[in-house]
Amino acid sequence: MNSCSTAFSPDTATAGEPFKESAADGFVLGGFTWHQALPNSQRPVVIISAATSVRCRHYSRFAAYLFANGFDVMTYDYRGIGESRRGSIKGLNASWTDWGALDFEAMLKRAQREFPGQPVDVIGHSFGGCAAGLGESGRVIRRLVTVGAQFAYWRDYAPEQRWRMFGKWHVMMPLLTLFCGYFPGKRLGWLEDTPTGVVRDWSTPAALYERRPSGRALMKKTGTLPFANVRAQTLAISISDDPYGTIPAIERLLAYFDNAAKTHLRIEPQDIGEQQVGHFAFFRSAYQATLWPIALNWLQTGALAPDTPGRLVPRS
Repeated sequence: MNSCSTAFSPDTATAGEPFKESAADGFVLGGFTWHQALPNSQRPVVIISAATSVRCRHYSRFAAYLFANGFDVMTYDYRGIGESRRGSIKGLNASWTDWGALDFEAMLKRAQREFPGQPVDVIGHSFGGCAAGLGESGRVIRRLVTVGAQFAYWRDYAPEQRWRMFGKWHVMMPLLTLFCGYFPGKRLGWLEDTPTGVVRDWSTPAALYERRPSGRALMKKTGTLPFANVRAQTLAISISDDPYGTIPAIERLLAYFDNAAKTHLRIEPQDIGEQQVGHFAFFRSAYQATLWPIALNWLQTGALAPDTPGRLVPRS
C-alpha cells in the first residue's frame, strides 16, 4: 500500500502518558496522550474514540503506530469505563449522548488547548463514529475515519445472526441491567460493565438516533443533533463479516453527517488474505500491514491509495 508508513514494532511501542480531563458537567475522564517532542502547528493530533464499553487501552498499539508515523494522539475512556470509572457504576445513568456530547466534546476541547493551532483528526470505532458527530465542536475535525461505525439498529444486523444478536443485546442486556442497576458485562465476558443509560439507548429498537432515549432528550433540549457541524473528509471502513457493520448500518449513520465529504470502503477479509476479521479485530497489531495503512493514508492525505483493498460503496 502506498501510504507513507514508518517502520513500527508493536513490541517496542511507545506508551501513552495518562491524563485527567473534566467534561462540562464536571465528570472527570481519563485517557492517554502520545505527545511528540517538539511543537509543530502543522502536525495533526488524532483523537481515538472507542466502541461501546471497550476500554481505550484496546487501541494503544494503534495509537503508538500513529505516533510513530508523526502524529500526536489521544485515547480516552467514556464515563463509567476503564480509566473513567470511579468505583461502582450502579446508578450511573450515563447515555450514549453523554459519551458524545460531553465526553468526546471534552476531548475536542482538550486537543485544541493542549495542541493549539494543530489540525484535529478523529478515529471512531463502532459507536465511536457516532460520538464523533455528537460533539458541539465537531466543526474543528479535519479528517475522520470510522470503522464499523453505527448505532445498533437491530434490523441492520447481519441476517444470519440477527435474532441471536437481538436476544443478546435487546433482551438479555436490558433485563440484566434492570436487575443489577448496570450491565455486568465484564463478569459475563460481554465487553466492560456498562451504565444504564447506554444500555437503554442501545437496546431501544428505533431506526433513528433521535428516537433513542438520550437522542430524544437532546432534541428536546436543543432542537437538533450536532452531526451537521462535522465537515471533515470522512472515510467509513466496513468489513463484510462484521455482523454489526453491515452496509445499511454504516449508511444509516453516515446519513447524519450532512456536511461531510463521505467515502464508504467495504473490505472482504479475503481482500487482505484473511478468513475473518469481524467487528473488533481491525485495531489488533496483526493487521498493522494490511488494514492500519488504510486509515493512516487517509489521515495523511485525505484519500485512498490506488492499491487500497476493497470496493467503494456508491453514494445514494
